[in-house]
Amino acid sequence: MDKFDRIFQLDQLLNSHRCPLSLNTLQDKMECSESTARRMIGTLRDTLGAPIEYDREQNGYYYDVTQGQTWELPGLWFNAQELYALLVSYNLLDQLQPGMLSDHIQPLKQRIESILQQSHAGGSPDLSKRIRIFQQGARPANLDHFRQIASATLQRRQIRLLYHGRERDQTTERTVSPQRLVYYRSNWYLDAWCHLRKEFRTFSLDRLSPVEMQQVAAREISEESLDEHFAHAYGIFAGQPTHSAKLRFTSEVARWVADEHWHPQQQGKVLTDGGYELSIPYSDTRELIMDIMKYGPDVEVISPDTLRKLHIEKLASAINNYKNGK
Repeated sequence: MDKFDRIFQLDQLLNSHRCPLSLNTLQDKMECSESTARRMIGTLRDTLGAPIEYDREQNGYYYDVTQGQTWELPGLWFNAQELYALLVSYNLLDQLQPGMLSDHIQPLKQRIESILQQSHAGGSPDLSKRIRIFQQGARPANLDHFRQIASATLQRRQIRLLYHGRERDQTTERTVSPQRLVYYRSNWYLDAWCHLRKEFRTFSLDRLSPVEMQQVAAREISEESLDEHFAHAYGIFAGQPTHSAKLRFTSEVARWVADEHWHPQQQGKVLTDGGYELSIPYSDTRELIMDIMKYGPDVEVISPDTLRKLHIEKLASAINNYKNGK
């Protein structure tokens, strides 16, 4: 453990204990010699200005602070584990959206790596070799557009944009009040209030171009209203659930499905034959039917009849594709 970590640890010990701590206790907690413990106390008190006092009656050190208050280290202090956690977080964000934070965080990242190199923590690892994220079906979003949308969302500003919808193959100009950025299944989406349609909309960021942040304040929507609209239906589709799908999985895949999170309000039970039954609320079948289809012969739609019929039609269509290919 290096000097920075010991100072950080000593500060935490004194902050977290109401009674004075003896020198022996500090040595044990920091796993260091008496001379090192005294040196850390002196550095924290004399160099960094910590209000450390010695209680002769209790033979211990403590922070002499006003009732209910604490003293904090000047600046921003992290131990080695927290520095590693920061680097991992940066690496994860950079893999999710390359270049999103590079201009702002790269200098900090270099400083953290330098501190770790100077410490006894083993140096800074090459995170790109130790952490990998596989994104299947990702549709890259324009980095400049992403930054403008993220800035507008955080600064609470309206956005003017052109949106090209895939389903109708049409482009429309919109002014929206951004509410949330959503990362879902390897792609970025924007939950927003659309001033053209006068209702909530979810936009895929790869379909937005160009994007222009306005100086007009965004319409504020409560968290409760956003959750009511966006968080209850199945998948990326918004709205209140109107149906409940009951799916029965074979014993071959039951152990995997039982551990999967399909929906916050899902209900499941293990069957006597080793299978698994899963109930899921939904309002739109498009994403749900794709997730059902990927299990092939290991899933059966029990209800409702409309979803069961759709599943049968999809399976029959897939078989016909092979028949027609002969």
